[in-house]
Amino acid sequence: MYAFLLSTAVIFVAELGDKSQLMAMTFATRYTVRQVLIGITVATAIVHLASVGIGAVVGNSFADRQWIISIVAGVAFIAFAAWTLRGDELTEDEADKARRSTGKAIVAVGIAFFLAELGDKTMLATITLATQEGWLGTWIGSTVGMVAADALAIGVGAVLGKKLPERVIKIGASVAFLAFGLILIAEGLGWF
Repeated sequence: MYAFLLSTAVIFVAELGDKSQLMAMTFATRYTVRQVLIGITVATAIVHLASVGIGAVVGNSFADRQWIISIVAGVAFIAFAAWTLRGDELTEDEADKARRSTGKAIVAVGIAFFLAELGDKTMLATITLATQEGWLGTWIGSTVGMVAADALAIGVGAVLGKKLPERVIKIGASVAFLAFGLILIAEGLGWF
């Protein structure tokens, strides 16, 4: 249960202001909310399943040196804080492709999200979490966290028709990542 809750919270925060969240808002202008959410959920579940697999292998390989994983994970989370603060933007070309995509809506959204998430910070954060937490809880939690953040973006975009306060979201998400990173480093060094 802890892995689920932690992963849900971390990935939700990581997704705020991310390029794929902007893609979700763009797809919602062309397709129904239901179609966009199904496409996002399927793509996210597949990418995050691979992520937890990678994380579990790495975690098991270093099981007797867990402190190393804590320190490396802490440094990774500090890097995610900087990445989040820098931000992600959806180019006009990417927004155009999302608006003009052809084919079945769920397939178009799913493929776009799958490709966008490969190597993205949410994928890397999921790998990092899976090195220390149970794979199933991490997988389900990271998928729920990402879909919830994207659903929030779609809902806010549809209801308000305005941008999210991007600067505030970036700073808040960065602070959360920094805090997670510092806690993990402190645990690795035996301070907790």
